[in-house]
Amino acid sequence: MKILLIGYGKMGKTIEQTALAKGHEIIGKIDHDNAQELKNYTSDNTDVAIEFTHPESAFGNVSYCLVHGIPVVSGSTGWLDKFEEAVALCLKKKGAFFYASNYSVGVNLFFHFNEYIASKMQTYKAYDVSIREVHHLQKVDKPSGTGITAAEGILSSYINLEGWVADNPEEKSKLNITSEREPDVVGTHIVTYASEVDKIELGHIAHSRTGFAEGAVMAAEWLIDREGVYGMKDMLNL
Repeated sequence: MKILLIGYGKMGKTIEQTALAKGHEIIGKIDHDNAQELKNYTSDNTDVAIEFTHPESAFGNVSYCLVHGIPVVSGSTGWLDKFEEAVALCLKKKGAFFYASNYSVGVNLFFHFNEYIASKMQTYKAYDVSIREVHHLQKVDKPSGTGITAAEGILSSYINLEGWVADNPEEKSKLNITSEREPDVVGTHIVTYASEVDKIELGHIAHSRTGFAEGAVMAAEWLIDREGVYGMKDMLNL
């Protein structure tokens, strides 16, 4: 495939290595210092774009791709207030849009098991549920997109909770997500069910970005010749 990378930070560089190792071609690398060059890419010269940028630029990047007929795989987080607009644009343009807050196969299995455990645990009122996520110091958004996705999986069963809250464990009516930022942490997510007598935990700890990159390239391969909006559940049949 001819892949356009939009975002060339740590994830973009890892995706590049993974894509090249699988025999794909990187035809362009767009970052904040050459953002104006995005206009040089269309469906005529690009098979698919993989977009990992910042919250303030993600929607514009995804929209550009959809308007210009480029299938786009996005992993940017912190912009989901505009997600439904992106979905509507994709459907209007009959484009292809793949979004995930986390492209690791292991994390998506974590999401799957998280939803199952929550469906069972919600009947045991002695257990308080919470989420803790830890990332590197350069992680901009809090909570992480993965943490929010995990929270949504829990809230689908915990109808007594009024959504989630960031770093406020005293707010008992909502699911608390604690965010921590430490040096050299790729990504850790832990769901805890705690009672006075014991504690149950489900966690995922990433050792490198390779798993995320492999999942993103896999999604780009899978998206070719498809139309519509997709996520990891679709690709992994979860």
